[in-house]
Amino acid sequence: MTRRHLTLLFVVALAVVWPFLSDFSTTVFSYIALYSLVAAGLVMLTGVGGMTSFGQAAFVAIGAYATAWVCTSPTTAGALAALPPALVPWLGLVLGLVLTFLVAWSLGAITVKLSGHYLPLCTIAWGLSLYYLFGNLQFLGGQTGITGLPALSIFGFSLASPRVLGPVIWAVLLLALWALHNLLDSREGRAIRALKSGQLMAESMGVDTARHRVKVFVLAALLAALSGWLYAHMQRFVNPTPFGLNIGIEYLFMAVVGGAGHLWGAVLGATLITLLKEQLQDWLPRLLGASGNFEQIVFGLLMVLVLQRFAEGLWPTIARWSTRVLKPDVEKAPRAAQALPSRPLPPTGELLLEAAGVTKRFGGLVANSNVNMTLRAGEVHALIGPNGAGKSTFFNMISGVDDPTEGQVRLIGTPMNGRPSRDFAALGLGRTFQHVRLLGDRSVLENVALGAHLRGRKGWLASMLRLDRAEEADLLAEARRQIERCGLGEYADLPAASLALGQQRVVEIARALAGQPAALLLDEPAAGLRHLEKQALARLLSQLRAEGLGILVVEHDMEFVMNLADRVTVLEFGCVIAEGTPEAIQRNPRVLDAYLGGGDEVPVPAPVHVAPGTVLGATR
Repeated sequence: MTRRHLTLLFVVALAVVWPFLSDFSTTVFSYIALYSLVAAGLVMLTGVGGMTSFGQAAFVAIGAYATAWVCTSPTTAGALAALPPALVPWLGLVLGLVLTFLVAWSLGAITVKLSGHYLPLCTIAWGLSLYYLFGNLQFLGGQTGITGLPALSIFGFSLASPRVLGPVIWAVLLLALWALHNLLDSREGRAIRALKSGQLMAESMGVDTARHRVKVFVLAALLAALSGWLYAHMQRFVNPTPFGLNIGIEYLFMAVVGGAGHLWGAVLGATLITLLKEQLQDWLPRLLGASGNFEQIVFGLLMVLVLQRFAEGLWPTIARWSTRVLKPDVEKAPRAAQALPSRPLPPTGELLLEAAGVTKRFGGLVANSNVNMTLRAGEVHALIGPNGAGKSTFFNMISGVDDPTEGQVRLIGTPMNGRPSRDFAALGLGRTFQHVRLLGDRSVLENVALGAHLRGRKGWLASMLRLDRAEEADLLAEARRQIERCGLGEYADLPAASLALGQQRVVEIARALAGQPAALLLDEPAAGLRHLEKQALARLLSQLRAEGLGILVVEHDMEFVMNLADRVTVLEFGCVIAEGTPEAIQRNPRVLDAYLGGGDEVPVPAPVHVAPGTVLGATR
């Protein structure tokens, strides 16, 4: 039995036992599905996207109050008198989703720009604001609420009781989980996963991280509003009580306990918390001889236990245990992949990247002063200098991470000052990082496929409905080709974090190549590599140079640099002190004194000879 079979078994079992459950049990299970829908949105927002929110209950309220107002307001009664009464709740759903979209987009555009503790504090602020707003608007019933909501009806079939409405709620939940799973298993899903710990890296791969953060925020809000709409028509009554901050915390608690990075963790967390709450509300007052919300104390202790013992939630632990008895899901044979659209590389010798008079100041500190440098197609240009020379600052400016205080950066003839790093990627610049930036829990294949983000076009809706499968097959095939090209084919399906540091650097190179760059910027690519791996890296870079790529290398390994580079630029204290061929640089007195450690001539290293068949991923 596989996990997919187990999921189908769960669905079938729930359908079989549903008619035999008591009315109370069907109501409880309906609530579990409603809570799971909100928690699934929090899994996307918090567990995958890395944005903590305590305010999801407010979006549940928008969905509930929108349909309550449409269905009961005298104002809408006259306007919708010509419509069949059964259609009115569905107009309430449309209004709820539209209002939620507008509110969430407006709040998200402000909220997700924050980081650290400011983000969750902001969600608490607007969550409380919306809660008190609903309780003080008299046309929404104030604290008393709105009664008399009609039951949902589908093709004349009434869904008045939880026994009938419950299966519909579970069907909506399962469809939402299916769509979210499809989204995460796509080009856009890889971009979402990069939001949590790799925004700088994702931007350099062409991902508009600010826009993706807002979209994830809105998606989670829409799922909450959908839950609120279903809740309102199941209860047939709405008031502010179920939408307070304590409920928002409870939703987040469900996602964290179940497993904030796993969609089925939302269902597990909602089930555990709902059932535990029902039992504790009965038993604790009897044991303590007093009434009160004592279950909140138990939930707090449970949160401490889970965070200490199961930092990733309960679902990952259960999933690891299940591998002992469950077989892996059988993957379908991949579709026949086609070559991705590609851009023609500039002819050899054409100017790709130009820094003219670039200066960077941090207050009174001048990190780079009037730096001039060029990179042409079909050459390897090395940038060297002692620690603190300003290499990293300059590297960031010519890749869009930082903006120069003075001077101009041009990429393939286009002025780039003030433009984000994703625009550099779109024009044909690929890069690696001094400190490896990978999604460690994802496979090497997925990490490299992220580099080809701009070579795909399918959006979120197409991904959710699996209309992107042909393009996804092409992207993964391109990623696998680059992995094999870099000699790491046998590691393609392993988690990136399981590889040695040197191999992780090679994964970064493969990821950059997946974007088909014209200019490739490598920040200390040989760090952590063994001797044979350095030889194979030199062989790969020489091949890329022959294909017409322009390669800028920041490196401390002088033997590696001098045997590979066509030109070398030397920085000291943020200024260029020399530029020329490796032979000229090795004999430059100023360079010898400032960087190579003295005025004696340094012999030119012997050329690197690479044994036939040596691969970049070799470990010995």
